[in-house]
This record gives sequence, C-alpha cells and structure tokens, in this order.
Amino acid sequence: MRKLINDPRQVAREMLEGLADTLPGLALLEEENVLLRADFPIGGLRDKVALISGGGSGHEPAHAGYIGHGMLDAAAVGDVFTSPSVDTVLAAIRAVAGPKGVLLIIKNYTGDRLNFGLAAELARAEGIAVDSVVVADDVALRDTVEPARRRGIAGTVLVHKIAGAAAASGADLAEVAAAARQAAEQVATMGVGLGACTVPATGRPGFQLDSGEAELGLGIHGEAGVRRVATPSAADLCATLLDAILQDRGWLPGQRVALLVNGLGGTPPMELAIVARAALAHLRLRGLLVERAWSGNFMTALEMPGCSLSLLALDDQRLSWLDQATLAPAWPGAGRIPAQRQLRATAASAAEAPPQGPALPGLRRAALAAAAALDAAEPLLTELDAACGDGDLGISMQRGAAAIRALPDAAWSAPDIALRAVGQALRQAIAGSSGPFYSTALLRAARRLETVPAPGARDWAAAFKDGVAAIAELGGAQVGDRTMLDALSPAADAFSTALEAGHPPAAAWRAALEAAEHGCAATAAMRPRLGRASYLGERTLGVPDAGASAALVWLKVLAG
Repeated sequence: MRKLINDPRQVAREMLEGLADTLPGLALLEEENVLLRADFPIGGLRDKVALISGGGSGHEPAHAGYIGHGMLDAAAVGDVFTSPSVDTVLAAIRAVAGPKGVLLIIKNYTGDRLNFGLAAELARAEGIAVDSVVVADDVALRDTVEPARRRGIAGTVLVHKIAGAAAASGADLAEVAAAARQAAEQVATMGVGLGACTVPATGRPGFQLDSGEAELGLGIHGEAGVRRVATPSAADLCATLLDAILQDRGWLPGQRVALLVNGLGGTPPMELAIVARAALAHLRLRGLLVERAWSGNFMTALEMPGCSLSLLALDDQRLSWLDQATLAPAWPGAGRIPAQRQLRATAASAAEAPPQGPALPGLRRAALAAAAALDAAEPLLTELDAACGDGDLGISMQRGAAAIRALPDAAWSAPDIALRAVGQALRQAIAGSSGPFYSTALLRAARRLETVPAPGARDWAAAFKDGVAAIAELGGAQVGDRTMLDALSPAADAFSTALEAGHPPAAAWRAALEAAEHGCAATAAMRPRLGRASYLGERTLGVPDAGASAALVWLKVLAG
C-alpha cells in the first residue's frame, strides 16, 4: 500500500513537526517526541495538575489532538504502534510538571505501562509528584483475560476529557486522579474491523479478511480481533457491540450514558453517521438515557476500516466535566443531542397534487417495461459509470425505476399527466445529474402534449425533440460532448425525419433506435467535455458514455 511518507523511520517525528507547524497551540520538544501546550511558560509555575497521555503514533488525532486547556498538557509519542520510550515520557513530565504534580493517563498495553511506569518512578526520585491511571475499557476480552488486563482503547479519550476538566477546575492531584480513575472504571468499548491497516515499516496488512468478513473485538494496533464474523449490517453490528458492553457492565434501563462512535481511520463520516443512528436507536430501545454523543475519528489505527463504540456511565459530576469547554483541537464540542430526531413536514406544491382519472394501460406498460430494463441493466451501467465517473448511475436508475413502479393508477390518466408524474418521481428519486435532466425533459415534453387530447406519432416526436432540447439547455451540452445527448438527439431527429418522410411510426422508431445505437457507440471515441468524466480526459476512450448507454436501454424497450 502506498503512503504519503518520506522515510518510514521518521514517520512519528515528521508527523509531530507537521502538527506543530499547523497548530499554534502546540509546541514540540527539540530532542524528544513530545508535544505540549505552547502557552506553558518554560520553567514557570503551574496552577493546576498537569495531564500527560500518549502512546504509539498511528492513532491520530490521539493523543496530540487532545492537548489544550481543559484536556491534556502534553503527549509522549512513540513510533507507529510502539510505546514511547522511558526518556520520552520523562521528558514530557519534566516539561509540564508544576507544584500540583502530574497525572499520567495510560492505555493498558504492556509497553505503555512499563515505559510510563518507569518514567513516573524516575520523576518521583527527582521530587516530582506523579500519579497514574490505567484505562482498560475493551470488553472484547471479557472471556479471555481478567478485567485488569484488558486493553485500553477509544474510551481513553473520554477519560482525557473528564480528567482535563477536573484539573482545570483547580482540583489537586489526588482529586484529579480519582476523577480519572472513576471514569476509567465506568467506560467500556468494543470495536470491529472491516479490513486491516498497513504499518509503514512493514508495508503489508496486519491480517487478511475474505470478502464479507469482519474482525470483531479488535484493538487499535492493527491486530486481529477475538473472532471473525460475517459482515453484518450497521444496525446488527451496533446491536452486537452494544449488547456486549451492556452485558459486561450490567447496565440496566434508566442508566445515563455518553456515547462515542469512533472511526478507526478508514471509515468515512457517512458510515459513522449511519452507525451513530443505529447505536442511538438500539440504546434507546434498551432503555438507556443517552445524554451526550459524538461521532468521528478519535483514536484510529492508521487507515483501518471499522469503528468502535464506547459508553461512559454518567452522573451529574461527570456530565458537568464533559460539558466544560476545552481548547483541544480534536475535541468535537459539547455533544448535546436532541431527545429524538427532529422532523419537519415537507410542504408540497399545488402543482404536485395527485392526478385523478383512470389509467391508460399502454402508457403504463411502456413505462414499466423501461423500468424493468433499467433494473436489469444496473451492473452494466454501474461498470460503465465507474470507469469514467463515480459509479452511481446504475443504482440511480434502479431508484428511478422503483419510483416509476410506485406511481398510482391515476398518474397514467393522460399523456401529459403521465410525463409530469414520471418527471416528478425521477426528480425525487435520482440525485446527481440524471434526475434533473430527465425531469426537465419530461416536463418540457408534457407541455407540448397538454393541449393534445389524443396525441399522434408526430405529436410524440415533437414532444421528444422538446425534451432533448431541454436537456441541452439545462446542461449546456451538445452532440459530441459525450453525454446522453449523443444517443437522444440523433434518435429524436431520426424519428421526426422518418415520420415527415411518410414512414409508419414503427419504422420511424426503428430508425430512431438505430441512430441512438450509433450515437452511443460513437461516445467511446469521444473526449468528454462536460461532467465528471471530463476530468479524466483520454482515459475515458474506449468506453461508451454511461448516460448515453442508459438512454439506449429504455429506448430499446420502447421500440418493442
């Protein structure tokens, strides 16, 4: 896997230098991989307990992203997935220690415990007051190891927030340590990976997953989970993770909690939002009171796809500490959520009132046949669009087909009514460019037919040409630009010309279809001048345009 790095041996240092270059609130120690608050006076006295956390790099934004007033004062950072050395941790302690002492927040991994622990002993020998709290929030290991040996993972971020607020309030070292320790005891996390990450020094994934598999209960160092499962839906996944947490902690309906939906580095915000939706729904179904929730990347494992869910049991004091302001750049904010999803009714235009009247069976049969053809063509259209665009045309056409099938009988009561109804359905069902193009064309064609009670072939030909012209006006394309117009415009022209020449409608439509086929095939040799495909230039050559191909699909059905 390719990575945007210079030297695998310098990844951690260059990352820290990049953070210090771009975040004015951070300063970097010259000879150690330690980031600290830039507003700390060198050698000056501190009026608060100093907080230090850290660990291997590769977990960004942890831990440097949580440095700032109200959270951490320093982070000691090791190489990728490797604990910082004793000297690095000791340098962090010396850099921020003041009269009120230092609290170390340690994730429960052997290397972290050893190096942070020895550094604490050395600091105490120098007369620095140091205490430590170990976070072991991973419930995946509940059947494998005793609670004290569980891993520390994303729930550690919530402990940072609680301890940071307690320290900012002026509490002494014992009080801050107690607050952090109680939070660590009341937070639980479970994660799932949909694939492995690649450590820069090795250049290969840490494990292999077959298609349709997921690793349940993994940590944050690229390791495999406790068991491999078939990839579940987001809703089923959330139920599995949350039920494991609730079973482990014995939390009952009425328990107040905060929820942290954490991405592992390779999961887009879209999917994390879907997970958050499912997690909130499941927790409310189980009777828990979710008072705060956050979704995003908090403690990652490089580019691993997957997520973890953390729950923190709340009381009034912990909730108050979560709500305290912080200047840490990676903390996302208050996390307040509505008691339920807020919905507003969509106002409908009078022009969109449902049509009335009996259906014309011929119109409906033709539209349903086109819908069926677009359904069947989904794999082809997806493949063509993926080669030159974003790959969503196939599923967009399927959504359009479903919308056509869902139209009521009265939508087919007259040609102009049917065209408007289909246009409205496609506008609502298909995002991107296809929905507006087809909707505009159908609305323009409907205007041509609204004063014609029983349109003949020439009326339909005029409506066809009007619709094609509307697409050209809306998008600014012309024939030769490699768009749907390269199929539709020749077809409309050929149909009209054949009718004018006296050919019967069936023969005229065959001429239209032949023109559309030639036009669609010709797009394979065209450089795109509009749309997303235009960014690819000559790389699109050899592949016909997906939009023209989709038009050809339904044109062929109408010919039958």
